[in-house]
Amino acid sequence: MITKEKKNEVISGYRVHERDTGSAEIQVALLTERINALAPHFKSHMKDHHSRRGLLKMVGRRRSLLDFLKGIDSSRYQALIERLNIRK
Repeated sequence: MITKEKKNEVISGYRVHERDTGSAEIQVALLTERINALAPHFKSHMKDHHSRRGLLKMVGRRRSLLDFLKGIDSSRYQALIERLNIRK
């Protein structure tokens, strides 16, 4: 779980315009933050399959948002994946 301060920091770092709170870039960045926060949990709780399902749903949602962004503007897509250090 990410704190309110961390969430506001991510939003301010990835916003497209001044009042932006829900663009695809912000949603992908927040999902990436949540996914990265869950990684240590699975190192100590390897058999937590219920949380793993939630993780896979988040990864799928992030993938679909990235596909959407790639279809709209590939330069924004490339900049975002480089900034977040996502493999693709």
